Amino acid sequence: MTSTTPTESPARPDGRAVRPPRTWADGRAHFVAALGSRWYQLIIDLHDILARATYEYGYARGLKSVQIPVTTRTVTCPTGLGSDSQPVPVSVSGVSTYLSDSAQFLLEYGCRTARQGCYTILPSFRAETPDPTHLGQFVHSEAEIRGGLEDLIEYVEGYVRHLTRAILHEYEHELARAIGDVGHLERALARNRPFDRLTLDDAARLLSGDPDHLLSTVEGRYITRRGEQELLRRIGEFVWVTHFDHLTVPFYQAFAADERSACNADLFFGIGEVVGSGERHIHAEDVRRALALHRVPERDYAWYVRMKDIAPIRTAGFGLGVERFLLWVLKHDDIRDIPLVSRVGEAPEWPDSIDQP
Repeated sequence: MTSTTPTESPARPDGRAVRPPRTWADGRAHFVAALGSRWYQLIIDLHDILARATYEYGYARGLKSVQIPVTTRTVTCPTGLGSDSQPVPVSVSGVSTYLSDSAQFLLEYGCRTARQGCYTILPSFRAETPDPTHLGQFVHSEAEIRGGLEDLIEYVEGYVRHLTRAILHEYEHELARAIGDVGHLERALARNRPFDRLTLDDAARLLSGDPDHLLSTVEGRYITRRGEQELLRRIGEFVWVTHFDHLTVPFYQAFAADERSACNADLFFGIGEVVGSGERHIHAEDVRRALALHRVPERDYAWYVRMKDIAPIRTAGFGLGVERFLLWVLKHDDIRDIPLVSRVGEAPEWPDSIDQP
């Protein structure tokens, strides 16, 4: 991936790369630097193409766009085994709730009415410390479809290609002038076969012996960021890893046939994991069993369990991190450079409106 520099070069006909101003840690400086920045013009243009292409693809596949709240009473990252982030509590009109960490549960709910599935693009909030691959506030493109894991993988691959095709169709020349080369986008479309795929067991055999690549705990095995990059280096530019150890993923992922692993799949490209996905439990009794195994109180998810009792259907869903996808498009290596309005290093006191809109 390309490295970054503290200063920004304007777009030029000779193809000199556009660089971000790298001012996200200073709200006052960022507010000024982002005004008229060629980098953020690129970001806005790409966000616009991605949003329109998402609606086109969802409509073509028979899904419905749903509008849902940005707050939730039930987070998908509960305190329990398999959860890797913390929710963000807020109070709205005196009601204690959370900012949405994912639209998944409400999309599952919507799937009971939108018969072929539904989708949305919505901000997600997680109490994570921002770094080159993580944001505490990010944009999530999510969908839930009728069917299982294989149906979902086919849907996601088509979606990633559709986004790539839309960017090349509308923006190839501008993007090439800005970053110098769009060969990675062209290669993604040139593939006439599905993306490479391996199970966690397969990945563990490839990565075994290096704790920088694979961590083993009492709950199960985790692929590190370095491990994701190593798999991409060894296998190819797009790699699915499926069937993680069940206690290392959230409780809502369906049990695989072996009862030890989950019917889930992460798609790695660019900086690593860009898409997380999985098939859901069909029946309430499986949800109850998973909640107990993951040490999550059933009372916290009573409505979710009841939904499975009332309307037990087979669904699967995914979340694509929009900023991570754009990192791949831009061949960039720091996700903190993507949001137009930065919330990294934001002062805890109320800022002057001129500095932080």
